Amino acid sequence: MHNRRQLMIAAGGLAALAATRAYGQPAPGAEAQLTKLLDEIFQETLDDSPELVTSLGLDKGARAGAKARLHDASLAGVEKRKARTADQLRRLKAIDRRRLGGMAAVNYDTLLFELETTDEGNRRFAYPTSNSPYVLAQICGSWQEVPDFLDSQHTVETREDAEAYLARLEAFAANMDAEVERVRRDVGLGVVPPDFALTGAIAGMKVLRQPADKSTLVTSLATKAKAKGLSGDWQAAAAKVYEGKVVPALDRQMALLESLKPKATHDAGVWRLPDGEAYYAHMLKAQTTTTISPAEVHKLGRDVTAELSARADVLFKQLGYTKGTVGERYIALYEAKTGVYPNTDAGKAKIIADLNEVVKKITPRLPEQFGTLPKAPLEIRRIPPATEGGSSTHYEGPSLDGSRPGVYWLNLRDTAESPYWFLPTTTYHEGLPGHHMQISMQLEADLPMIRRVMGFGAYAEGWALYSEQVVQEMGLYKGEPLNELGYIHDALLRSARLVCDSGLHNLRWSREKAIAEMRAIEGDPEPLAAQEIERYSVWPGQACSYMVGKVTILRLREKAKKELGPKYDPRKFHDAVLLSGSMPLTALENVVDLYIAREKA
Repeated sequence: MHNRRQLMIAAGGLAALAATRAYGQPAPGAEAQLTKLLDEIFQETLDDSPELVTSLGLDKGARAGAKARLHDASLAGVEKRKARTADQLRRLKAIDRRRLGGMAAVNYDTLLFELETTDEGNRRFAYPTSNSPYVLAQICGSWQEVPDFLDSQHTVETREDAEAYLARLEAFAANMDAEVERVRRDVGLGVVPPDFALTGAIAGMKVLRQPADKSTLVTSLATKAKAKGLSGDWQAAAAKVYEGKVVPALDRQMALLESLKPKATHDAGVWRLPDGEAYYAHMLKAQTTTTISPAEVHKLGRDVTAELSARADVLFKQLGYTKGTVGERYIALYEAKTGVYPNTDAGKAKIIADLNEVVKKITPRLPEQFGTLPKAPLEIRRIPPATEGGSSTHYEGPSLDGSRPGVYWLNLRDTAESPYWFLPTTTYHEGLPGHHMQISMQLEADLPMIRRVMGFGAYAEGWALYSEQVVQEMGLYKGEPLNELGYIHDALLRSARLVCDSGLHNLRWSREKAIAEMRAIEGDPEPLAAQEIERYSVWPGQACSYMVGKVTILRLREKAKKELGPKYDPRKFHDAVLLSGSMPLTALENVVDLYIAREKA
């Protein structure tokens, strides 16, 4: 997404702040002002992002026109969004925070953090701060986002929907040209992606640039139109736009990136960019929603790594792996091909089937720990081969109208990268009780709409990582040392991210040093570790959000246990965290305090 405010959630229907009743009695005047402003900001967010309108299933009725558009990716569009953020911040600050209480105060603080942080970045840095400093890189740009979006989220029921798809294909080409203009501007500022990011982007674009009859951008429309019995040659219509506009625009992007290679360096960190040290500090604040410093991030990573490695050592010895460091033993586990499925379509289908069984096994046990459960269904799907080269395993939220379930997309480009021993943990993280539970429940919660669609990575990823530990505490790995090693491996991946992200951007590590450190901690195969490190290089701070979020939730859980004693109920604690929606970790502190006060009353 092009804006941090638009995470992976789908939601719909306008809601008032009814939830405040459960949290206290704020002043009606201030609360009414806030309710009105939150609704206005939600509508403005929809105005800025037709993609979000579609994701929410709201591209009908008064907003039907959004279905034929994509967001404005031009420099003018960027400046318009910056001005809108500043104006929204001004309007929010006009409301007296002191006259708000309970959940209304949490809603205010959540929006204040987002708007202030975004506005601060907009004012200080002339280059992007929404996610990456680079408009185009191996994981950045319309070329990465739009094909999957059109295939998985643009529904086709009528002729008008099919025409809207064609209009979006044209908008895709226009946005790619707008991105070229922005890249040229940023290059003038001294902002050029590292050489490996350019190489990765060009490689990904070449994969996307298929002949028309093999491109999902073409076949997706043809398949959807045929399924609905729409008359006309939609394959030919899409091919005409694809060949006439999309491919030339993609070629122009590739030519631009090729031309930047002589200007690119191999230095991976953002420290080399204008005001780069301040940029990294800003991105850490934006991504972790805390004031943690780069040095503190690095220390936390080392400390958590030591704790996890001690448990991994015990489990490895149970399996007969006694020699070498924990990282070296994970490397040996990979090289032994333990739990690797055949690298065939049949083998990959078997992985999906087996992980559906994991979901079936945990579902009846969820009420032990969780009071409220999501209503939306969960599906596990393989990332399409056409985009799996540059895509990571991820979760995509359900739609408002129930037409699209929550989807856990699994990257299966090479089954050797996905042995079974860590896939159950990945499934808990992406599915239940991780992202699917958190995001679906946020969609279904009694919250203002802007709160339902806002997302903060430290909260969302922190919850998903925390939920992995809850599963371990529930005993689901008991008697399965190999699968528990998979759980610890994934936790070590997140502690390694703290070490390596701060290493790259603060300690000025090279790409190669970061890859070596990553493998020393959690033993991933080199291609996988390289892909991880290259991601952190172009998305500073994001890799730190997982463990910082988890550690914060664990600390708040301990606080609740200590203060409530025998009154503590994990189901009520988890309801308090989840039904309050995604928020900065600073605001989560207040939510847990409100929960503790209610339970004590």
